[in-house]
This record gives sequence, structure tokens and C-alpha cells, in this order.
Amino acid sequence: MGIAPPTPEANARTVANDRARMRYALLGSIALLAGMWIAWLAFWLLGWSPGELGIRPRDPAGLVGILTAPFAHADFAHLMSNTLPMGVLATLTLYSYPRAARIALPLIWLLSGLGVWLFARSAVHVGASGIAHGLMFFLFVMGLIRRDRLAIVVSLVVFFLYGGMLASILPQEERVSFEYHFAGAVAGVLAALLLHARDPLPPRKRYSWEEEAEEPAAEDELELPHASEVPVLWQHGESAPATGQVIAFRPRAAAEDHAAPDRDSAPPTG
Repeated sequence: MGIAPPTPEANARTVANDRARMRYALLGSIALLAGMWIAWLAFWLLGWSPGELGIRPRDPAGLVGILTAPFAHADFAHLMSNTLPMGVLATLTLYSYPRAARIALPLIWLLSGLGVWLFARSAVHVGASGIAHGLMFFLFVMGLIRRDRLAIVVSLVVFFLYGGMLASILPQEERVSFEYHFAGAVAGVLAALLLHARDPLPPRKRYSWEEEAEEPAAEDELELPHASEVPVLWQHGESAPATGQVIAFRPRAAAEDHAAPDRDSAPPTG
């Protein structure tokens, strides 16, 4: 199934693609949760022990638990405590990184179980909390590496909701498999480092002021003229344009000769 990457502009096509991505993510997470619940109901109805599907470290017969342990839970409370985190984290992973999730989810599944089989204490380890920790660390580290808007938002959301998983990778309670949590966290970080470029980055939305800022400005607006090109008011060359008109005044003596006669010397009138 081809999943189109998110685009910055909301139109009919992008809305349809987004709905397809969300449908794909919901169906995938529902299928995963359905497997967990069906396995628990089967064990409860048939009276089987969940330890039969668990991981027994360094026991060759316990290698099958790497595949089956996430479907086995100690009791109903254990199943409920893993249902909501698995549903939320699996949905976010499949929606945000559909191409990387196809490899990341199986990789986290196998590496977390293998780490428990190799290094965990001698006990039976069951539950999907290792995968949940792997998905949480995967989404968080992807936001730190990719730094696009979707990755950052998802990283902040998972840290706000499940940031307590950072402390649960350390030993706290005797019956809690912190080894499974720690192995899942390491697998999630490795998956993010290996697969962060598998999904294309969504195109960044461009705003009008960014396009105007990139237009080349006129050269005369950015560079000042040379000092030799600046005109000086008191030094006009022959080529200086005429900006006014010069009025010639006659000498004073000539002006007196052409003066009008006095009132007393005027001829009498009858």
C-alpha cells in the first residue's frame, strides 16, 4: 500500500491522503491489540499458563518467546496496562512514519526479545511493554533527528504522555521486567538512527513574506554611489545642467538717464 507523505497545504487531495494514512494506522494498531486480547482470552478460556509463551533467557526452548511473549500477559491488569500505550504509540508510529514503521516495528519486536534472552535474569518474561518502550523511544528520537513539524509534535506528545518510561528502564519492582523495557528502548533508538530518512520530509509551507524577501532588490537601492559621482554644489562643470535663469541688470547711470520726468517739469494742461 502506497502512503503519500503529508503536504503543507490543505486541499481535497491532501485531506484524502491524510485520511488514508490515519485509516492505515488505526487498522494496524487494532490488529496488534486484537492479537494481544485474543491470546489472553485463549489462555484464560483454555486454562493455559502465559509462561508457556514467555522468554526464558539463555534457554534454547525459550527462543520462541521472542515472537510470542508480547501476546502473553501475567494477568488482566497486566494486559490493561499495556493496551492503551501500545494502541497510542503504534497508531502514532504507523501514521507518522508508515514506511519506516514496516521495518521498525518488527525490528523492535525481535531485538527487544533477543536482548532479554541474552542478558535478562533467569525468569519468564512476558508482555508487550518492551515493544511499547521501543516505540516510545523510536518516536522521541525521530523527532530529535528529523526536526520537521510533524516529527517534533509527535515527539513532544509521546514525551508528555509516556515520559515516565525513561525511569522504567531501571530496576524498580521485582516482578517487573525492566530488562524488557531497557532492551526495547535500545531497539527503538537503533531503529530511529537507521530509519530516520526512510520517510520523505514533508514540504515546508512557504509564506508570502518569505517569497518577497527572496526577490532581488535593485542595485541602486543597496549600493551607495562612489564619492566621485556625488555632485558638489559649489563646483559646477561645463556639462552641469542649467537649473535657473540669469537676469542682467543695467548700470546705475544708464538707469537714471532713462528715468521718467518729474511732476514739476511736466507741461501745463488746460
